[in-house]
Amino acid sequence: MQVEHLRDGNRRTLATDVEVADSFLTKARGLMFRRDVPDDYALVFPFDDTDRRSLHMVFVPFPIDALWLCGGEVKKKKRLSAWTGIGFGVADTIVELPAGAADDVDVGDTVRIE
Repeated sequence: MQVEHLRDGNRRTLATDVEVADSFLTKARGLMFRRDVPDDYALVFPFDDTDRRSLHMVFVPFPIDALWLCGGEVKKKKRLSAWTGIGFGVADTIVELPAGAADDVDVGDTVRIE
């Protein structure tokens, strides 16, 4: 499994080490209590519907890039700071990446989990 960024016919791999948070517990825990994540890592949160979704960085000691997706389209991108970051957006999928991994991703771009 990998996370791919598509823009203007170009494709770039954002992550090849992909973990899916597909249960209530894994979604609630997220990245809490981890010391770090590999550079090619992504944590994907799939949801059954599109709704307002929030993220927090309590007990996450490193910054991340977060993408809120609807049907694969990036609706919001935000860098969340360690410990105190918080973000809200409308999404059917959220992707968390190491800080800097989504620097060239823009709202309106396509991100696919394959």
